[in-house]
Amino acid sequence: MVKRTSHQDTACGVARPLDVIGDGWSLLIVRDALAGARRFGEFQSGLGLAKNILAARLRSLIEHGILEAVPASDGGAHQEYVLTEKGRGLFPVLVALRQWGDAFCFEPNESRARLLDVETRQPLKTVEIRSQDGRSLAPEDTVVQLP
Repeated sequence: MVKRTSHQDTACGVARPLDVIGDGWSLLIVRDALAGARRFGEFQSGLGLAKNILAARLRSLIEHGILEAVPASDGGAHQEYVLTEKGRGLFPVLVALRQWGDAFCFEPNESRARLLDVETRQPLKTVEIRSQDGRSLAPEDTVVQLP
């Protein structure tokens, strides 16, 4: 297996998180955890991922503080995986990724899973990037300030 280049020492706020969650399986594990999955078997059956790969991704997510392994809620001998505050902080990232995917990765009438507001059962408003004063910003309205 090819070893990834670490971005740990970079000042880039896009590159550094890729060391933590840059693997697609890791994001899908977080997606499933946000939807309520807690047990190894739930993740494994939902994702269809080989057990050794799932175990490695779960271990990495725990090491990076995204998930926490806790005793089973039913008192059983197994453990469960719960999102930490850092893990729950990925919710807007996954919403934005889902909305981008809906816009660019499906045909207009193609069936897809939808994320709905549990109270209104309506789709979420599209994620927008706004300035401190509330203006909508596009890429050309921003600049990266290097340290």
